[in-house]
Amino acid sequence: MNLNLTLFGQMITFAVFVWFTMKYVWPPMMKALADRQKKIAEGIAAAEKSQRDLELAEQKVAEMLKESRQTAAQIIDAANKRAEALVEEAKDLARTEAQRILAHAEQEVNQSVIQAKEVLSSHVGQLVIMTAEKVLRQSIDIEKHHNLIAEAIKEI
Repeated sequence: MNLNLTLFGQMITFAVFVWFTMKYVWPPMMKALADRQKKIAEGIAAAEKSQRDLELAEQKVAEMLKESRQTAAQIIDAANKRAEALVEEAKDLARTEAQRILAHAEQEVNQSVIQAKEVLSSHVGQLVIMTAEKVLRQSIDIEKHHNLIAEAIKEI
């Protein structure tokens, strides 16, 4: 009977041990496991959310870069057009200035030609008088023959 009482004593001890474990040890362990499982689930959810946020941020960055490139291209095009317009404006201004300078130079040349003709005609008149004096060996009065000299100058 010792064997039966020992077995019965072991069963009672085991039952008390199971009851004690279920009452005092098992709930904190289950709670710790549940808390750990909850933290792991939260960590995984946070990692997935961070991954989605990263993908959204990358998309936003790609869109912003695309917009920036388009804006830069528009600015460059506008600057090129403005530069071409400035070049054309400068060319037109240079043409106008060249025409003005050419007209002024033509006017100066015409004035110089007129002055040269006047100087030349006065010198020719003096040469004609000197030549006539030498030919005739007498002095010709310039005032008397001024009309005659003017006609001779016009013919020359």
